[in-house]
This record gives sequence, C-alpha cells and structure tokens, in this order.
Amino acid sequence: MVVEQCQSNVHVHVLVLPYPAQGHINPLVQFAKRLASKGVKATVATTHYTAKSIAAPNITVERISDGFDQAGFAQANNDVQHFLSSFRTNGSRTLSQLIHKYHQTPSPVTCIVYDSFFPWVLDVAKEHGVYGAAFFTNSAAVCSIFCRIHRGFIELPVDAEDLPLRVPGLPPLDYRSLPSFVKFPQSYPAYLAMKLSQFSNLDKVDWMFVNTFEALESEVVEGLKELFPAKTIGPMVPSAYLDGRIKGDKGYGASLWKPLNEECSNWLEEKAPRSVVYISFGSMVSLTAEQVEEVAWGLKESGASFLWVLRESEQGKLPSGYRDLIKDKGLIVTWCNQLELLAHKATSCFVTHCGWNSTLESLSLGVPVVCFPQWADQLPDAKFLDEIWEVGVWPKEDEHGIVRKQEFISSLKVVMEGERSDEIRRNANKWKKLARKAVGEGGNSDKHINQFVNYLMHADKNGSLNVH
Repeated sequence: MVVEQCQSNVHVHVLVLPYPAQGHINPLVQFAKRLASKGVKATVATTHYTAKSIAAPNITVERISDGFDQAGFAQANNDVQHFLSSFRTNGSRTLSQLIHKYHQTPSPVTCIVYDSFFPWVLDVAKEHGVYGAAFFTNSAAVCSIFCRIHRGFIELPVDAEDLPLRVPGLPPLDYRSLPSFVKFPQSYPAYLAMKLSQFSNLDKVDWMFVNTFEALESEVVEGLKELFPAKTIGPMVPSAYLDGRIKGDKGYGASLWKPLNEECSNWLEEKAPRSVVYISFGSMVSLTAEQVEEVAWGLKESGASFLWVLRESEQGKLPSGYRDLIKDKGLIVTWCNQLELLAHKATSCFVTHCGWNSTLESLSLGVPVVCFPQWADQLPDAKFLDEIWEVGVWPKEDEHGIVRKQEFISSLKVVMEGERSDEIRRNANKWKKLARKAVGEGGNSDKHINQFVNYLMHADKNGSLNVH
C-alpha cells in the first residue's frame, strides 16, 4: 500500500533542523518525508551552504545561517568549537525569524524536530511557544553510553581496571569496542563536548527520537528508558528499500556530492549475482596511506570483483600503478549511490567504516559486512555488527592499528564463502525483514511516528506534552 499525502493534518507544521553533515542530513530529511507522507506540512531548515543540495517531494527547504554562508564548516577552518558557537548565535536569530515568518501565515510552526547536536534549538522553540523534539542520529547503545557519561555514571577516562565497561542493556564493552572519545577524551575535546551537550536539557524536551528500531536494540532501548523516554522511529532509510509506502522514495533527496550512478550501475550489470565486494569508508573517514595500501593489495589478491568508493582526497594513497593492475576486476570511483549499490543483486558484501547510517542501510538491505571502524561511535557499531547481530566480521588490527592484507582477505572469505557465510547471510536477511516490519504499517517505529503526529494534531497549543 502506498501512502499518498493526505490533507487532513496540514494544519500541523513540523520544522526539521539537521546538523549540516551528510550523515545527519539524510536521516532527518527522511524523517521529514515520513511526516509529509502522513499529511503533515514538513519544512527542513538548514544552512545556506547545504540548502542547495536538498530536494525532496512534498518538503519545503528554508535557509538559516550558521555564520558561514559561503562554505559552511570549511569556512570556519574546520574548527568545531568556533563553528558551533557561531551556529548557536546566528542560528538562534535566523531560526527565530523563520518561526516568526510562519506565524504570520495559515501554517504556523507546531513543533521543531532538531538534531540533538543543537540543544539550543529547544530554547528557541520554547521562546515561541512551539514544541521541541530531539532527534538522535546514533544508535541507542551510543546514546546510552554518552548519556551515562553526561550524568556522571561513567567516569572518563575509562581505566583498564574498569573494563569491560558494563552499561545496562549493552554487552560488556572491551577496550577495542569503546568509542574513541571515551578511550581518549582529550583527543577530540570539542567533539566530546558536543556529544555530551546532547543530553543537557532533555528534562525540558517534549519528544525524543532515536534512529533505530526496537527489534534491533530491544535490551539497549529498555536500559535507555531508565534515562529518558526515547521513541524508536528507524531505520530512516528511503521507503523504496523498506516498506514501499512512500511513492517514488528511492533516495534521501539530499546529497552534498554528485553520484556517479550510471558508471557504477553499468559496471555492476556485467557482474554475476553476489560476486562484488563494495567498499566505502563514508564521507569523513580518512585512512592512513599504509591502511589504504593493505586494503588495495588485499582486494587484488582476494581475486574478487570490487567497487571501491574512494574520495578524491584519498586517491593519492593508492599504490603506484594500481588502477592499471586491477582494471579487469575493480572499479574505483569518487562517489556512488550507496543504496543502489547495496540493493544490487551483484553485491555480495560491504566493507564499511560502520557509521550508523551505513550500518542501518546494510541491515535494511540484508548485506553482510566486513567492519573497518576508525573512530568515534563506529567502534561499538562494529562490535554489534560482528558479535551481537552476527552479520559480518571485524578483522583484527596489528600492534600498529593496521588491518593487514592477509587478515582482510581472510575476513572477506568468511563473509563470502562457506558455512559461516551462509549463517551470516541468513542473519542479514532476518534483520532486513525486521527493519521492514518496524517501519511498515503497524510496526513499532511506524506506531511511534503516528503517535507523534496524532498528538500534534490534537494537542492544546497552550498545554505541554507528557510523554514521561
């Protein structure tokens, strides 16, 4: 059944405000599309620099300022603290102006769903008598870890004698599985501060959404509810790859890069089913030149066909003459539509950095993985993929933190050949079905979104939400 935009709820207007990075824009724009499919007026408010890259049916895009309107984060010299401080000052002012603009129309803003990296948005919402909903783009497990750090239940840094780290609802976390900000709190102080600030004013928020689904993290979600009443609404993956209820929803509708769809799809069409290794380390991860070389030689020596998405800035790390050596087996491009690649019958497995969006996409499309986490939350994500959900392998690093080519080749073989490969593929298909069920009609995630929409439809504008 396809959900068409209905007109009954159009007096409900939800403003959606993502952090301006691809991994945050995608799930929040997708949430806006889910709301629009249920008859809500959905508007994405984003920075001048990213607004031009967002276009989705039934979604309005409005600009607010982060103070760096020409080039965004790069214009802030990649200084996180400077960027966030400027965004708070300029964003508060321009977001207020946007709310005021809509208050003069027949569609005043009812609620702001904001990326949890921006807790100040809740203050702006309350000043204007608008509901506020925090949207967490990480797993429930990662939310649970950082919320406990914020509340003082976990002390940083975590010492060896405190390991494994035990968090309610999570498996015991050894040193390897800890988020890098927890292992090395002084290494990225601005990022750690941003992670912890997400939980600074949750006592005042009206709704809290986590981009996961209950079947995937059921015990974690139970443990998280001790801290705050999170609602699972994921996976926020385009509907065409899940329940198919939003007509024509085949992509996120937001790309900061131009996909090379035709080149990738033409190449894939010539390959046998389940024969291609797809490799992508996301939009931010930068591997060392030594690690890129190990991956490159591992791919060549494995004998498998492969499609490697490697950003322009990373391509200089490839071994000299490598493209000529692999031209019969491999294709290296700067960008491709990941969903199309994962959904393609030729794709056998996904070598991934284990960012949360990539994790949800691989689970939603039933694709086995080889884990290459590099930092931050990718490390616990890899543990879950390997040990808890059992959909892949996390190869071991050597004493220098490098996954050597032989270890990589062995991991590829486990995922692509033999008995263990069959078991991994069965598990991947199980999660694919459960992901579809969650967002499908009557699924837990769908119910939570409906509860939110129904509440806004009937809420007394002067009342307050009581979701505790």
